[in-house]
Amino acid sequence: MTHNLTLGTLPASAIDTAVKHLRDILMHSIKYTSAHSAIVVWDAQCELALAMTEAYRRCLPGATFIEFNSMTPQTVLAAFEQLTPGDLVVLIQSTSFRLDAFRIRVELFKRSFKVIEHPHLARLPGAEGIIYFDSLAFDRDYYCGVGNALKARIDSARMGIIDSGGEKLVFALGFEPAKLNVGDYSTMQNVGGQFPIGEVFTEAKDLEAVNGRIRISFFGDTSFTVNKPNNPITLVITKGRVTDVIDSTPEFDRVLANIRIDDGEVWLRELGFGLNRAFSQDRIVSDIGTFERMCGVHLSLGSKHALFNKPNINKRTAKHHVDVFAITESVILDNEVIYRDGAWLVNSA
Repeated sequence: MTHNLTLGTLPASAIDTAVKHLRDILMHSIKYTSAHSAIVVWDAQCELALAMTEAYRRCLPGATFIEFNSMTPQTVLAAFEQLTPGDLVVLIQSTSFRLDAFRIRVELFKRSFKVIEHPHLARLPGAEGIIYFDSLAFDRDYYCGVGNALKARIDSARMGIIDSGGEKLVFALGFEPAKLNVGDYSTMQNVGGQFPIGEVFTEAKDLEAVNGRIRISFFGDTSFTVNKPNNPITLVITKGRVTDVIDSTPEFDRVLANIRIDDGEVWLRELGFGLNRAFSQDRIVSDIGTFERMCGVHLSLGSKHALFNKPNINKRTAKHHVDVFAITESVILDNEVIYRDGAWLVNSA
């Protein structure tokens, strides 16, 4: 059954785009077939969530659709109990679903279900939904080819430089083994995760071996929204910590102050290479967790980066992970330029 849908600022053709991309995700990334059951848990709290739900109705006509806010937690959990390993759960969330102590994605993975999660859609108002639909495109050759090539370069690199237009940030002692978020789950225990995809990420092997300056064009503010200052902000990094800021703004000062209150000092941790070409310095969405996939370079400020352990940092007390996005003229690993003019220059060949 198709529910009444008010598209508002989203043209009807936008759902056609979403349907095309979701079918590719289901077939080629998640490898879902109608031999398995599927449940789509959705809400009606924003326009984009409604549009996504309609797209999934077209892609998964045999699925069970559960409107989260009209059901009790017990009803939703009971529906999950009917599934068997290899079945699919899709979560379409205007914010983020909560089921008491049930950590939804973690628990679903424990039961060997496939999971596609679309959180925080209410942070993507109006025409940002069109960009979001574009970002769901699954180009396996591009993501897996470039992603694996980047991982190979990162894992073997002895040093790296980010040139942000007159300022350089130097990673002098190499990187941790890179992690991939490219929609290929063939070698992973869990199938699925948060969409859109498109990222290769790492951090310095020795956090204190990172020095220099970097210019940023966007940062995640205190409301988890992408904030674009009128002028780029320059971060001065000394032994892996932010020691000075040039051309800051009051909101960025608040971000840094919050980090210092909880973490004591502002570490630079994640080095993320975004692959998603739907997002760029000129094509922006408001939700920081979505925009993180932007084709280019982002870094994190704060002590928290759960996938890597460092002797300098107590993992249990680290609280902050704030994404900032670099103006990137080029990225150099050892003597190879791997990024220039808004595009990655590596491939799997």
